[in-house]
Amino acid sequence: MNILITGCNGQLGNEIQLLEKENQQHCFFNTDVEELDITNQLAVEQYVAQNKIDGIINCAAYTAVDKAESNKELCTSLNTVAPAFLAAAIEKRDGWMIHISTDYVFNGTKHTPYVEADTPCPNSVYGNTKLAGELGVMKFCKKSMIIRTAWLYSTFGNNFVKTMIKLGKEKDQLGVIFDQIGTPTYARDLAKMIMTAVNQGVKPDIYHFSNEGVISWYDFTKAIHRIAGITTCHVKPIHTTEYPTPASRPAYSVLDKSKIKKAYGVEIPYWEESLAECINLLA
Repeated sequence: MNILITGCNGQLGNEIQLLEKENQQHCFFNTDVEELDITNQLAVEQYVAQNKIDGIINCAAYTAVDKAESNKELCTSLNTVAPAFLAAAIEKRDGWMIHISTDYVFNGTKHTPYVEADTPCPNSVYGNTKLAGELGVMKFCKKSMIIRTAWLYSTFGNNFVKTMIKLGKEKDQLGVIFDQIGTPTYARDLAKMIMTAVNQGVKPDIYHFSNEGVISWYDFTKAIHRIAGITTCHVKPIHTTEYPTPASRPAYSVLDKSKIKKAYGVEIPYWEESLAECINLLA
């Protein structure tokens, strides 16, 4: 198959590129904004047609959650409009699309893991644009697979894990939020899941994927420092109200992964095992 990857320079896009080397039966077209402007409908249609694309993995997104509150136009363009353009273009070739979405489509007021059938209720610009993106993809491409994920980190790019390691080495004390609960996702595990879906065949639907387990940002930071061997920084738990941000964040955004595990017969690693793998690679 000819497979188009968008957002190839991001965390997930880079992890997918590593796996491409092991997946020689397909031809991958790795693009970021320099190679393809996905907000340009004509450019998308021409690229998909000229390269005879059979499937799209859309990793591109506007992910600056707080900046999105004051930059709604660009956020909407990347998270809502562009995915619809990609979906419509691949539909013309009777192809498939895997689109990456987010736990932010929920407001986080539940106290049990979110399942795919739960009604979305975003409470931020980012969450609203991502939900609209899901709806557009499913509307314009019959063979579309939405994967919602959360708390993504990787050896690539800027992310929470790298930031906490850096701050842990620089500071004597850190305050980290303890009343937001979720599950980290190692981008390499998500990339492997996506490749499994490609190789087994895309099963159109909405799915949830993160690592296994449940944790707060505070506990996550403590684990990062422990695994990275940082002992000189005192991590203090703080309330969300002590660290106000422009965008609201879900207080509880644990995702139930039963559906994707059953559909593809996969086991998902525990968050701490994957975190250790990532930190060892960063060392």
